[in-house]
Order: sequence, then C-alpha cells, then structure tokens
Amino acid sequence: MTDLDAITLRTAYDTHLRPGLPDPVPDGVLVERDGPLFRVLGLDGRGLVTYRDLGGLSGTELDELIARQVAVAVERSEPVEWKLHGHDDPADLPQRLRAAGFTPEAEESVMVGPVAPLASALPVVPEGVRLREVTGRADLERIAELETQLWGEDLSGLADGLAREIDADPQSITVVVAEADSTVVSAGWVRYPAETTFATLWGGSTRPQWRRQGIYRALVTYRARSAGQRDRTLLQVDAGAESRPLLERLGLVAVTSTTPYVYTP
Repeated sequence: MTDLDAITLRTAYDTHLRPGLPDPVPDGVLVERDGPLFRVLGLDGRGLVTYRDLGGLSGTELDELIARQVAVAVERSEPVEWKLHGHDDPADLPQRLRAAGFTPEAEESVMVGPVAPLASALPVVPEGVRLREVTGRADLERIAELETQLWGEDLSGLADGLAREIDADPQSITVVVAEADSTVVSAGWVRYPAETTFATLWGGSTRPQWRRQGIYRALVTYRARSAGQRDRTLLQVDAGAESRPLLERLGLVAVTSTTPYVYTP
C-alpha cells in the first residue's frame, strides 16, 4: 500500500464517515450543532464532540468553542469526549484542549481496507467456541459486563446504547458474541452508516485466557462477511496497539490516528 493510497483512503474516511453522527438517532439521544462541530448527548454514558473539520477556527474563537463544550458537560454533569484526529487543524488543538481541562486517553490508529478479501474467508474459532448474533437485552448486558471487567471502568451504559441502536433500526448494526459454553469471551459489532459503502467495526476485546487463539480475527471475518452481504466495500476500525498488526495482516491500512480527549466535570 503506497502513501498515495493511504491518503486516498483517508480522504474517503473524512468524506464518508465524518462527523459520524448516529443515523437514525436513537430515543433519548440529542444531536446539537455548535458552529463547525456536533455534540451527541445521551449515548453510551458520555457526550461526544465530533466534526469533519473546524472550518479554519483558531485562537480565541477556538478557545471559546472548546469552553462551550466544557459548559455543556458541567451543566449535564456528564463527561464529554472530543474525538481528535491526528491530521486535524490547527496543529495546537491538543494543547488548547489540555488547557481547557481535557485529558487525552489512549491513541488509536484509524484503519481502512477493502471488505472483499475478508468477506470471502470463513471465520475460524477454536474448539468449544461459537459465534452468535445477538439482539436481546440479556446478551447486551453480558457484553457490557465483559467490557467493564476488561477495561476496569463502569461500561454498563453500553448495553443501553446498543439496545437503543437496535430498536431505532435493526438493519443498521450487527452485534456478535464469541461464547465458550455460557461465557462471553469476546464480542464485537459492525455498523452500516447510511449513504456510504463503508462498514465500521467496534469492540473485539477478548478475555486474557482466550487471546492469541484466532477469536478476534474470526470476529473481524464474520463482520466483514455481514458487511459484504450488504454491498459494503470498505471497512473502518479504530484500532489499539495490539489489534493494529493483525488488521494490517488482514489488509487494512492506518490512515491517521484518533485520540479521545475527555473532560470530566
């Protein structure tokens, strides 16, 4: 993959997946516009600030925009995440966010690649493990419990968020669990954004004793097949350091980085 190809894929990502607003908007979720950006409130336990670009804002005007997001977080007593990309302008945006009280979390790589090679493969799981699509509340709560255990923070709101997405449009998302007997050992979901040929992959966290056995790869393959069945041609994943090498071997390319900057009232 050449640098030019990576730039082309990044342009496609910016054009088709940013600002990345929920569509349809689940019940109880608010989407508000503030200048060049959008606030998504009431989804997954904390607000989200997202945009395609900031329209050239800088200096005092940018600081005022950031301060307004802090004010909303304080008013709602709810953390807010500013989704910062590595190629966002202006270059001093990270410093301005820190000065306003935002704290950076772990950086991830934005990976993009073709669906077809993965969709043509069969997902292979170790003996005793099965993959299953789920929609019921009990299964979604099991996924939230898994994520809470693995990340060491309360992610119980994930069950509500996924349930509301499924209720709003069951065709917009597929949730898959990897189970060993009655234990969820990993889980992932794939979203199908409207008016684009992209599918986006989420989740994939796996219990430590089940890692390096092909489960994450099987989940990627399964979801790629689901995307291919819906005529999606490109996959996108925000990948952590552990996932990136595997995704590169599967044909995805890092096109930029993304870092959650979080303000907690």
